[in-house]
Amino acid sequence: MGWSLARSLILGIDTSCDDTSASVVEGGVRIVSNVVSSQAEIHRRYGGIVPELASRRHIEMIWPVVEEALGAAGVRLEDLEGIAVCRGPGLIGSLLVGCSFAKAAAYTKGLPLVGVNHLEGHIFSVFLLEERPSYPFLTLIVSGGHTSLVRVDGFGSYRELGRTRDDAAGEAYDKVAKLLGLGYPGGPVIDALSGKGDPESIRFPRAFIPGTYDFSFSGLKTAVRNHIASALGADSGGPGAPSENPAVWDICASFQRAVVDVLVGKVEGAIRREGVRALTLSGGVAANRELRAAMKEMTDRLGVALYIPPAELCTDNAAMIAAAGHLHLLNGDTSGLDLSPAAYLPL
Repeated sequence: MGWSLARSLILGIDTSCDDTSASVVEGGVRIVSNVVSSQAEIHRRYGGIVPELASRRHIEMIWPVVEEALGAAGVRLEDLEGIAVCRGPGLIGSLLVGCSFAKAAAYTKGLPLVGVNHLEGHIFSVFLLEERPSYPFLTLIVSGGHTSLVRVDGFGSYRELGRTRDDAAGEAYDKVAKLLGLGYPGGPVIDALSGKGDPESIRFPRAFIPGTYDFSFSGLKTAVRNHIASALGADSGGPGAPSENPAVWDICASFQRAVVDVLVGKVEGAIRREGVRALTLSGGVAANRELRAAMKEMTDRLGVALYIPPAELCTDNAAMIAAAGHLHLLNGDTSGLDLSPAAYLPL
């Protein structure tokens, strides 16, 4: 299927987790506006996302965020060709807010409605770049809730090669950051501190699970917890000071190296077996400095093209939902007003 910049404006809405986002995308490839309201400050005091608080905040922010996205794009609801909304997977209370709003807006203005799988949105976030992969390609979706390796042969043609058997990579980052007293979200702070540490100082385990392309990070998380208990005791650096402790830097660096080694190793094996010539990364962990560099080194060595969105399109956003929604509309695939969100939704 060719990609057209024909003027078709789609409003995307994403409330899958703790960010309220709305975006207007033209032709499925050009972002006209993309607004994200973060709840990080709300959840930081609890060391993780509190689902009830997340859904209540979505209720407060959904209309202001949509209104801002429409205003930034200079359009009204009636100027749109359709509304695409994330219907899952995610937190069910959060998803209900976005789906309910999208259905009401679509009904009121007589617009086509499209329910989009969140993982499918991540896959097509790379099509918002100026250079886009050709089919077939492999995609690694790696975030706080998902770690999946998927072969994409075309729109709607996906084959999952591997997935996490326990914790997602991003979840492991958040849990390790909490163990170290580094706050929430854990990914960015661990990535930053790992640059100060020695990644070879601690040999944390790598769960490669021979014979599969599945992932596992729960054992790594446990190994980090045990190391913290034996090496740092109950205190990782003094009140408010763990980020200044060189021992913490080494733990961050060694933990991150273990995660990256597994992700890159699994993807390299899949590239060799599948024979594809393009790889895409998406999801919040795809913004990780070391992961991006390691994937670039590996794909350059294999002669494979690598596509990674900028950081703002790696984390949850509505632009990717609109991009995937545009393709659904091109294929005549719309949803009825009985569209229901789903906390678990296979790709």
